[in-house]
Amino acid sequence: MPNIENNITLVTARVNQAAIAAGRSPDEILLLAVSKTRSAEDIRSAINAGIREFGENYLQEAVEKIAQLAAENVQWHFIGPIQSNKTRLVAENFRWAHSVDRLKIAQRLSEQRPSGLPPLNICLQVNIDNEASKSGFATEETEAAALAIVQLPGLKLRGLMAIPRAEPTYDQQIVAFRALADLRDRINQSLDNSEKLDTLSMGMSGDLEAAISQGSTMVRVGTDIFGKREQQQ
Repeated sequence: MPNIENNITLVTARVNQAAIAAGRSPDEILLLAVSKTRSAEDIRSAINAGIREFGENYLQEAVEKIAQLAAENVQWHFIGPIQSNKTRLVAENFRWAHSVDRLKIAQRLSEQRPSGLPPLNICLQVNIDNEASKSGFATEETEAAALAIVQLPGLKLRGLMAIPRAEPTYDQQIVAFRALADLRDRINQSLDNSEKLDTLSMGMSGDLEAAISQGSTMVRVGTDIFGKREQQQ
């Protein structure tokens, strides 16, 4: 049984050290605990250790856990693929959606976000390495998509998300992260001050230091918090 609270202490120390090494404040970086396939009990252990933001990939499982933990003061982020027939559940149950990879998905989330909830925070998923196996906007398509999506009611476009190709060294890892940060900066030149993107969702257990060095504001960590998980069928 992993010691979740101890793991969170260790990961938080890594995040803080990476921020200081990059000349940044640790307060600029949110540690998002990726809790897919984890039990409500495991999530409660993380809550007790101070985590308040959780990322989920599997929608039905996530909705069940959100209901189980409704009394907890936490925010839920959807970080898995968003299919057209699943947008309503995402719009109704989450505070953030990181994996918006098509204009159609953003339009459906906009239409289906309940009026009684605050705007859904979204990130555009960018296929930063142009990998055929991955979803996401092509780099050259992202700015036009952002300019369209920022106008949609019920949504707040916050930034960009990417899952770069796994690279073995720090110097190789920073290349894709720098490219995503540069893309965010280019898009911001076309946006009004009230619309500017403030979020870079990038970096996971194996490359969070490189991501933070390039301006990540949100790192998504699962295994290093909760331990190795069973494969989802």
